Amino acid sequence: MTPKLSILDLVFVNEGQHVKDAFDNSVRSAQAAEEYGYNRIWVAEHHNMPAIASAATSVVIGLLASQTKTIRIGAGGIMLPNHSPLVIAEQFGTLEALYPGRIDLGLGRAPGTDQMTVQALRTTAQSSNNFPQDIVELQRLLSMESANDPIVATPGLGSQVPLWILGSSTFGAQLAAHLGLPYAFASHFAPDAIQEALSLYHAGFEPSAQQDKPYVMLGVNIIIADTDEEAQFLSTSQKQSFANLRRGLKKKFQAPIEDMDTYWDMHEKMMAQHMLHFSFVGSKETVKRGLDQFIERYRPDELMVVTSIFDNEKKIKSLKLLSEIFKQ
Repeated sequence: MTPKLSILDLVFVNEGQHVKDAFDNSVRSAQAAEEYGYNRIWVAEHHNMPAIASAATSVVIGLLASQTKTIRIGAGGIMLPNHSPLVIAEQFGTLEALYPGRIDLGLGRAPGTDQMTVQALRTTAQSSNNFPQDIVELQRLLSMESANDPIVATPGLGSQVPLWILGSSTFGAQLAAHLGLPYAFASHFAPDAIQEALSLYHAGFEPSAQQDKPYVMLGVNIIIADTDEEAQFLSTSQKQSFANLRRGLKKKFQAPIEDMDTYWDMHEKMMAQHMLHFSFVGSKETVKRGLDQFIERYRPDELMVVTSIFDNEKKIKSLKLLSEIFKQ
């Protein structure tokens, strides 16, 4: 089985650059991905993070959709507890009206930020308890079932924007199975529960109007360069980000460095290596070997690829080389 290839674009704001540069880079990457045959591009809702420019997620989706023609564009994801289902139905109903048949709506229950920012968003940590009910309400708002309700999403009504459940634990897997929705597992930073989550999803899946059988997308980190050494060098930007996360430092996305061991300590290294377990870094040959084993073991229908490279042209080259692996 050859899975489809898609991209999670974190819209990095590079050190020494501005937010507008991040958007320009993402547009260029999206256009290249479309040319190389990728299936979809998602951007994620993160707040209070200087390195990530996709906080206004629906706005960024609109930008990328406006600058491409055929590739699907969506949220991976919208953190639904931060919003009312009505507002999200209106936003994504608008996007679907503007770019019909190209919009995805992935939903997560984490806040996508720290607790102080949760308060600034006028929500609470307890809001996630309503996640299942909020999804059902959102589904109704996007369908024709709500046509005669007192509150109708305009735009949104009847748009049937496809929903996905995002998760990094067994909760999301069971919820996606119960609702009969496709499931995207965040194995690119949370590898621990992958096998149990996939087993529960497949075993418990109940067909729905949207999805008649299980569909799994798995997140992976992939950096490809001409040599293993160059790819490992490029990967130090992402590793610095994980070290900074542990330190509580809010920095822009940093340029690669020659020696990571001079940057992080043993505990930071162990944390990053654990979280980045499903990373494939190297030449085309090296990455292909690792991916073949991953695909054989977990059988994803689709791969959601995170390519955390500081130099956007090298990122685009990595995406091109990856597409060539899947065309062989």
